[in-house]
Amino acid sequence: QVQLVESGGGLVQPGGSLRLSCAASGSIFSFNAMGWYRQAPGKQRELVATIAGGGIITYADSVKGRFTISRDSAKNTVYLQMNSLKPEDTGVYYCNTHLLTTGWGKEWGQGTQVTVSS
Repeated sequence: QVQLVESGGGLVQPGGSLRLSCAASGSIFSFNAMGWYRQAPGKQRELVATIAGGGIITYADSVKGRFTISRDSAKNTVYLQMNSLKPEDTGVYYCNTHLLTTGWGKEWGQGTQVTVSS
């Protein structure tokens, strides 16, 4: 079982930056992919970025060129650097782990709120 704790969210103006962190504990290994999701009120959760154990990275089209995902395997921590933030980036951000046998985990952390507003 994996436990995930997100942090780093806050209120920023458009064009600002935030760095989110996700600390993982439990049965997580360096070969497991990690990902960031976000969910705005009234909308479905969407996948924002992923980083595989081998280092392959993917981004949603809406954040390409602005967000950067990275991980520190020694600390079991994944990060999301968010630059040039837009109001449409507002939402609760969650991290998750992709497990070999079951895919993306069903147990979500508390998430961290990101609000982009003037």
